[in-house]
Parts: sequence; C-alpha cells; structure tokens
Amino acid sequence: MPEIPDDYNVLDYIERDELPPFELTRLAYAEKLLEIGAENKNLVVMDADLSKSTMSDRFQAKFPDRFFDMGIAEQDMLGTAAGLAIEGKIPWVSTYAVFVTGRAWDQIRNTICYANLNVKIAASHGGISVGPDGPTHQCIEDIGIMRVIPNMTILVPADYHEAGKAIRMACEINGPVIVRLNRE
Repeated sequence: MPEIPDDYNVLDYIERDELPPFELTRLAYAEKLLEIGAENKNLVVMDADLSKSTMSDRFQAKFPDRFFDMGIAEQDMLGTAAGLAIEGKIPWVSTYAVFVTGRAWDQIRNTICYANLNVKIAASHGGISVGPDGPTHQCIEDIGIMRVIPNMTILVPADYHEAGKAIRMACEINGPVIVRLNRE
C-alpha cells in the first residue's frame, strides 16, 4: 500500500474527482461484494441514492438484476431488506451511517433485530472524517445507537484490509450486522 504523503489533503483529490493514494474501506466493501456476489446468487445490494459514494455502483454494474436503488428512503429500504431476508436473500443495505442509524433506527430495531433477520448494513462515512460532506453527514454516535439493540453485531474495521475481512465475516454471520466504513 502506498505511503500517505505529508501534504495529504482529501479536498485536493475530491476537486480532481480522484481517489486518494491509499485504499478506502468503502472500496474494500465494493470489491468484496463483487467477490461474494459471484459466489452466492442470494446476495443482493440496496442503496439509498448514494451508490457512487458508497461504491455499491460497482455491484450494480456487474449484477444489475440484484441491485436496488431505493432512493432517499432509508426506512423503506430497511423494511424491504427485511422482506428479502425472510425470503432467503442476503441483503446488504448501503448508505451513510448518520442516515441509517438515525432515520431508520426503529426499522432496524423492530423489524430486523427483534426478528434476528439476516440483513447486513454498510454504514459509510462513519466517524468524523467526512470531508466536504460536512457536519450533517458526520456520525459519531452510530456505534452507541446500534450497540443497544438486541441481536445486532457491530464491526468497525480500521482499514481496507480489515474491511474486506469484515464484509466476508458479516456474510458468514446469520443475523443482523452493521459494518461501519469510513469515507477515507
């Protein structure tokens, strides 16, 4: 993996529409979904109109019949994921941590976790490093919010390599899992 330059500034890369010179946790998410999606036809991916940011657009390009853009409707997306899990699918829900843990908390608790459904959540942009997205997209309370819900497994990988392992591990757990991913 390349060294992070001393003068690193994420805004420089955003202005040029380039990825930074290191591998992102959300990139590991996208790559691991492609790998597992090729192995398991029951894996489906849903996104809340953020597929470029969460990088789930890569899954959409390869498996368009197993990708669902749910729009900015996090609550509906989680309810739909619950239904897909009941029917034997392994749904991955992709959105920002602030929206999934805030806007869809009761669907996660009541519909998914109380029933111990096999729904996976990729909560991108967790923590304080959200770059130009600003404070409304910053979430530092997401782990605490999810920690109080019965049956929820929380995975917080530190880097690209751990993120890939966390995505694989989440798929092997039969029950609800949230994986917190960073923007960078």
